[in-house]
Amino acid sequence: MAKILKINGLEKTYKSGSKQLTVLQNVSFDVEKGQTFAIVGPSGSGKTTLLGLSAGLDTPSAGTVELCGHNLNTLNEDERAQLRNEEVGFIFQDFQLLPTLTALENVSVPLELQGAKNATSRAKELLEKVGLGDRVAHYPSQLSGGEQQRVAVARAFSNSPTILFADEPTGNLDEETGEKVIQLLFNLNEEAGTTLVIITHDLDLAARTQQILRLKGGKILTNETTVKI
Repeated sequence: MAKILKINGLEKTYKSGSKQLTVLQNVSFDVEKGQTFAIVGPSGSGKTTLLGLSAGLDTPSAGTVELCGHNLNTLNEDERAQLRNEEVGFIFQDFQLLPTLTALENVSVPLELQGAKNATSRAKELLEKVGLGDRVAHYPSQLSGGEQQRVAVARAFSNSPTILFADEPTGNLDEETGEKVIQLLFNLNEEAGTTLVIITHDLDLAARTQQILRLKGGKILTNETTVKI
């Protein structure tokens, strides 16, 4: 199958005072198009850094990232942003909703930036799909944590992403709401063929994906294939 994400020899270091702090060291792996892929590991293992590099939100100290057929090392910031806008969806663990916009506006703005003529109706459709059809006019402060996460999921779906990166998508949710969000993600994978790359501490969630990459101390511990449930 085609590789939608190819990571080769990836390294990331930061300067901490007079010392160099290595966050990722010689990380290499591939993700196939349409695959569900989990990245797990203890806090400080480099998971979120790896996600940011994989999506072109940051640049590596060494190594290469190929996303959707594009070598990110050869793209400038504007080109990486355009690629994300056209191909990539994100779910951040802190939601990153705009507090001055309603749920409807938070979902419709990315569509408007893409020039979609049906941005409002599409946003309403997505919010209904995540069970928030009656909350479209509410601001983030008027929504529960679970409802904010579902707005973030709807926004992530808005550009029909080829690949979706989710950083602890259920970390702030109760068990029932978390399961609903998980089901939405896997439905997107099954119905639209969207590749899912999920960072999670939830080993039960990771076990539901087709591939699990385990990190420890910025290095790959294991990279194992699972049975999809």
